Amino acid sequence: MVLVEPFHDDSLLADAAAPFPADVEFVISALEAGPKPLIDRQKMKRSQYRVRATLKLFSDPPEARPALLYTRNVTSQALAFLTNDVLTLSHGGILRIPSPSGEILKINCTVLRCREAAPGWFEGAIYFNREQKFFSAEAMPDAPSNELPQPI
Repeated sequence: MVLVEPFHDDSLLADAAAPFPADVEFVISALEAGPKPLIDRQKMKRSQYRVRATLKLFSDPPEARPALLYTRNVTSQALAFLTNDVLTLSHGGILRIPSPSGEILKINCTVLRCREAAPGWFEGAIYFNREQKFFSAEAMPDAPSNELPQPI
């Protein structure tokens, strides 16, 4: 029996830190300009973290292309993103994301939220199955650790 590693395409991450396309920036800015919740249930401070990442769900067929995520903010436990792929809630997968130092990390995670934010665009959040300390507010280089308007 041959084990097939799930499809991954690091070429999607080649320009991981390059500026986002204008339509992505527009939707993200609209999300961040929205009203703040009366009660922010987020316990951890979020840091803005804008990079491209990919997510391959375990429930996807092996040959399926991973979803391209445009990240918004991060904590050591979760990540907020924008994508043009509909992701299945509560499904697990592997996030491939550049660390603050630049290496590509493979992180097991679970989809917490994925809802339409604009036509063809979905905002969402994933939960890291294990804490990722290098994404904590204290560890993030050059990232503001203030509260952001949208909870993850």
